[in-house]
Amino acid sequence: MDRWDQVGRNAAYGAALALSPYLLIKASWVVGSLVGVLPIGNGFGLAEWVVLNTVTVGMAVIGIALALALVRPWGMRIPGALVAFCSWVGSGFLVSVLPFGLFSALLNVGGDSQGGGDDPAMPVWEGVLVEFSFVGMGLGLALAVPAYLRRRWPDAFIGRVGDGPRTVPPWAAFVGAVVGLVWLYWAAGGTLGIAHPAQRNTDWYVLAAVWGFWALAGSAGIWTVARARPAGLPRWLPLTFGWVGSGSLFAWSAWKLPLMLYVALADPADVTPPESLTVAVVLHLCAVVAGAAMMRTLVRTRIRVAESHALREVAIRLEG
Repeated sequence: MDRWDQVGRNAAYGAALALSPYLLIKASWVVGSLVGVLPIGNGFGLAEWVVLNTVTVGMAVIGIALALALVRPWGMRIPGALVAFCSWVGSGFLVSVLPFGLFSALLNVGGDSQGGGDDPAMPVWEGVLVEFSFVGMGLGLALAVPAYLRRRWPDAFIGRVGDGPRTVPPWAAFVGAVVGLVWLYWAAGGTLGIAHPAQRNTDWYVLAAVWGFWALAGSAGIWTVARARPAGLPRWLPLTFGWVGSGSLFAWSAWKLPLMLYVALADPADVTPPESLTVAVVLHLCAVVAGAAMMRTLVRTRIRVAESHALREVAIRLEG
């Protein structure tokens, strides 16, 4: 076991431990709201509140199980597609917003935006634990996921861009870039597509900038992998940006899309997102589709690279 692999294993245990407070807090919200001792979040009835937080409890359980799967021997026996999908979604959720999480933790700016508006007013200690869970899990996944993927699919990380076959640039990279440019435009203060400018706050601007950056970075990574240019670039570099960027597009928009649809249909009086609901729904739908298609490109590229390596080895043996 090399040093990098040991770091990844330690990080996986740390990620599971870090997410535990979030799991306990969310479970207490569900139980507390049902017995009437804890408040319900703005814009939600009791049923919606319980369902939403039950979903986040399930996500936390899956996150802890994922972290353990990245380090325990049984994690190598789970179907690779399942582990890869959960790792991809988890990385998209938490690794991509680490800058925002650290910014929030240090300057006490973060809060309701990261959770999608799903938490009531929290005591300070509870907010600190939630931030610790997000940042700790994100940092853990940032180290543990690459170590696991390298153990399970080492061929995907060796070599350089240009070693494998070149393909047509995927349409998803273009769509992801357009979505990213819209978010960056909003982060810079643009108002086109904004229905309620006064509802924008610091969290909203920072998150728009972070999501916009990863959408563009992911699109660039996918484009580089597909076109096999620039040749000579270490393969792991565009793979990393493509992995996190496509995961960010898919995971966050898959989370925000149903929330926006709920607001559009239920029209709660105390929830007013800054964006036009129509624009937001279309944007998040495009992001979900683009993110999923970009991940498909990464999977196909890994298969092509593995086949290329196998053919090269066969040719070397025949020549020998």
